[in-house]
Amino acid sequence: MPNPTADHEAELLTITEAADLLRAPVATLRYWRHRNIGPHSFRLGRRVLYRRDDLRAWVDAKAGRISGH
Repeated sequence: MPNPTADHEAELLTITEAADLLRAPVATLRYWRHRNIGPHSFRLGRRVLYRRDDLRAWVDAKAGRISGH
C-alpha cells in the first residue's frame, strides 16, 4: 500500500520546522504564540504544532497587508 505522506510534504510541523519554513528564530514563534499574533498553532500533548496550510495562509495575509497599503 502506498504511503500518502511519502509524496507530500508533512501536514503538521513542529515549532522548529515552522521556524525554518518562515526563516525566523524559534524564539520569535514562541513570542508570537505568547502574544497571540503569529500563525495559528495548537498543542498535541506536549508538542506545539503548526499546519503547513495555516503558515502559508498567515504569510499570504501578511504579504497582502504589506502590498495593499
